[in-house]
Amino acid sequence: MSALEWFAHKPLGDGIFWIQERFYESGNRANIWLVRGSQRDVVIDAGLGLRSLPDYLRAAGLLAQAEGSEPRPLLAVATHVHFDHSGGLQHFEEVAVHSAEAAALLRGDNYETVTWLSDREVSRPPRPGWRARHFRVPPVRPSRLLQEGDVISLGDRQLTVMHMPGHSRGSICLHDRERKILFSGDVVYDGSMIDWLPYSRISDYVASCQRLLDLVDRGLVEKVLPGHFNIFGAERLYRLASNYIAQAGFCHKLSTCAMRSIASIVLRMTNSRVTS
Repeated sequence: MSALEWFAHKPLGDGIFWIQERFYESGNRANIWLVRGSQRDVVIDAGLGLRSLPDYLRAAGLLAQAEGSEPRPLLAVATHVHFDHSGGLQHFEEVAVHSAEAAALLRGDNYETVTWLSDREVSRPPRPGWRARHFRVPPVRPSRLLQEGDVISLGDRQLTVMHMPGHSRGSICLHDRERKILFSGDVVYDGSMIDWLPYSRISDYVASCQRLLDLVDRGLVEKVLPGHFNIFGAERLYRLASNYIAQAGFCHKLSTCAMRSIASIVLRMTNSRVTS
């Protein structure tokens, strides 16, 4: 299967494209965002990597033309290194990730990337003989380590890094302050927030949600482009963040601790079988 078949996209206007992996039919299917600027293009998250995303972008004519003969800079930014967002980073020459998760990406740590993929989630295999049990997030050396407050310049638009741990220790949002757009990764999406994975932390998640509330209170976000599911607005963002804070009490912490223990055992067993 070609990259052109594997992916599909939808233009949202203002240089933003919504890309998904057509045959990965799972709640874990991540949204991929292409943001075009006057000097640089940025891909936010990269999917599983079963087909080359840069090949798709070129074949679909989504990359703006560079002046002269030099290729236009293209940077892939991972909002975090979980497998559904980071598997495709291997196909990019320039990769940026928060420093807290750079080591996991560099060593191809399929425990921290919570690699979990089944054959039934892939409706059409990307190549003959492909099996989900062989899927791994390969080691990738980041070319840029991100920190809170860093700015990724695209020329005519700036994306500010907001370190928002909780779902994972290196989770980030990217904030286009001028356009009041938040690329939220898995920090928040229109669904249940997951805080029971390895390196998830409820207290960090609460603090991150308080920052989200502050963005809304200050009128700095009008549209959220999340890591999963559909786009939503400021009112929904406020409700999702405030609901998480309200529910993060003792009982929630107790049940989350149990779920994290089970998830850790399953992940270690699964990745042990793959590597043995």
